[in-house]
Amino acid sequence: MTILLRAAGGHDLPALYAMARTTGGGFVNLPPDEAKLGERLATADAAFARDTDSFGVDRFLFVLEDDATGAIHGTCQIFSHIGTDTPFYSYRIDRHGADHAVLGRSVDHTILTICTDHAGCSEVGGLFLRADARSGGAGTLLARSRYLFIAMHRARFADRTIAELRGVVDDAGDAPFWDGIAARFFGMSFAAADAFNADHGTHVLAGLLPTTPVLLAMLPEPARAVLGIPHPSGRPALRLLEKEGFRYDRYVDLFDGGPTVTAATDDIATVRDARTAIVREVAECDDSTPCIAAAGRLAAFRACFAALVVEDDGAVIDPVAARALGVAIGDPIIFAPR
Repeated sequence: MTILLRAAGGHDLPALYAMARTTGGGFVNLPPDEAKLGERLATADAAFARDTDSFGVDRFLFVLEDDATGAIHGTCQIFSHIGTDTPFYSYRIDRHGADHAVLGRSVDHTILTICTDHAGCSEVGGLFLRADARSGGAGTLLARSRYLFIAMHRARFADRTIAELRGVVDDAGDAPFWDGIAARFFGMSFAAADAFNADHGTHVLAGLLPTTPVLLAMLPEPARAVLGIPHPSGRPALRLLEKEGFRYDRYVDLFDGGPTVTAATDDIATVRDARTAIVREVAECDDSTPCIAAAGRLAAFRACFAALVVEDDGAVIDPVAARALGVAIGDPIIFAPR
């Protein structure tokens, strides 16, 4: 079996819908609604069809596929620039200290302030991997292939990239952070808000929240306890992001309190380490290096694990990877060490 990442198309709708129904909620980018998923695929088609490497508001959607059976195991997305067509809101965690000479003590206050600090950034998101496919490096391929796509089409993306991780949501679909703040204003459950956001975008409800800073100490303890904590299912994704150089920097999601991590795009490990070469030979080599390799621009983009030997005059790639990528002698590839 060879697993590969490729651009998603309209024919992937049934598989994406089946996956969306298993997420357990909280995945705004993968709503369990065929019509909404169809709209996302159409938006991605338009992004892949725009052949000029320049600034745009593009949304790229990919699937992870078993090359032998055609089964879809996962999906992920890249947003070229967020907060440009609609506002992108976050809570920024600020700390303020005060000294009182008479009392002889200092008091530190933590406050949450609604902001749009990430407007214009790129975002990697929408990553979901089927539970029965979470082995053999599938998650690594799904996550890191996005960075090879960014490296290949670098002019389309911003100088800074973010990733939002889903916050803590229990088995009943309740989110303690939502219950501690937003539920008091909207009078709806997190599950209802999640469905609304999937239909209308998060900016609608976010724009109705009071802009007055929120004193963290005034929130109920369950809400404070989950601030900046990812959902247990998202911890492997956080580890992969941290390995790439992303860091948590005081920003959380308005609704579930999940962490937002950021990195300078050119400092993302896979982007930084990406190299290009021309295929010189397709053959098995004993001294090859395990890599993630990709080929093809935009809608033709494909990525998989590969064994490479790279020298000044080109690269030797193993036959299985060459077939999965659709490359032959003389074709360009981009790769990074696995």
